[in-house]
Amino acid sequence: MKIQERTGAGAGRSAAPAQPSVGDRLPTPPRERKPALAALAVLLILVGALGATMLVLQAGDRIEVVKVTQPIPAGGSVNTSNAESVMVAEDAAIHYIKWTQLPEMQKQKLKAVSAIPAGAVLVGEMFGDEAGVEAGKATVGLSLKAGQYPTGLKQGDTVAAYRVTADAGTGSNSNSNSGSSSAAGNAVIVDQARVTYVPGAKSSGDELVGSTNLAVTLTVDSDKAADLAQAASNSEVALVLVSGN
Repeated sequence: MKIQERTGAGAGRSAAPAQPSVGDRLPTPPRERKPALAALAVLLILVGALGATMLVLQAGDRIEVVKVTQPIPAGGSVNTSNAESVMVAEDAAIHYIKWTQLPEMQKQKLKAVSAIPAGAVLVGEMFGDEAGVEAGKATVGLSLKAGQYPTGLKQGDTVAAYRVTADAGTGSNSNSNSGSSSAAGNAVIVDQARVTYVPGAKSSGDELVGSTNLAVTLTVDSDKAADLAQAASNSEVALVLVSGN
């Protein structure tokens, strides 16, 4: 009887479903490796690193060029007094004037072909052997004696040109008619003119030979050029510095 009970109990245990062990899991399919995608990812990383390196190298490739600190009129020149050096990124498509080229420009007496504002970085196209004249403007040359121009007159100054006659204010015997004609003679020819050229303090060779006259070139409006030239030919011009310098 006991043997039968054990047998029955054993049979009951064998009928229960057996639980799978932890190690007996279903097999997973092997992962498919894609070497082409991995190589592409590595290549993209290398290209990005190379591009970043090139940008850093280009940013560090800088040159010293000329920057204007004061306005330069048409026909004016650049020198160390109206320019300074700045660093910019080198670009073969832009013809920068390098700071080391400044002495050669002064030696060749290159002139600004048009007005250059302060703060501009200079390029070769801004200068030439001859200066151009802006539309509606004209240049007039003057030969002035001492007293007909202010001391320290320099290129780029703004002046007014007055007509002065030799008999202006002469003698106490002058009647009222002569006084009125003198007043009419001392009239403004040009209220604002730009000094395009004036010799430097040590450039006596630019002055008239055998004379103390000063050679000055003014840029004026075209409609004022004839009157100014006529007065200049009669030595009846005096220059006065005005606002705008």
